[in-house]
Amino acid sequence: MAFEFTDNNFQETALSGGVSVVDFWAEWCGPCRLVGPIIDDLAAEYEGKATIGKVDVDANPELSMKYGVRSIPTILFIKDGEVVDKHVGSTTKAALMAKLEAQL
Repeated sequence: MAFEFTDNNFQETALSGGVSVVDFWAEWCGPCRLVGPIIDDLAAEYEGKATIGKVDVDANPELSMKYGVRSIPTILFIKDGEVVDKHVGSTTKAALMAKLEAQL
């Protein structure tokens, strides 16, 4: 299961070093529901190698504003505290794996 990032835990989890994949999503978003299971799969497959999780944009507006998230799903790839890649919209598992592998 994917990690649940929040306004309160983001600094110490996603930005603490290493690689993080952050999916900005909302319950009411159709494309987000398609990407969600992919994020869950990646979280299981890359456990111990990367922190992979989701941010509910409705419950965590500060993070959405900080990272300029205007469309969802938006997936950020963070390495050592810096955003190094980004994907907006629906995508495939293979595409996300390729971006993730490039950062590991």
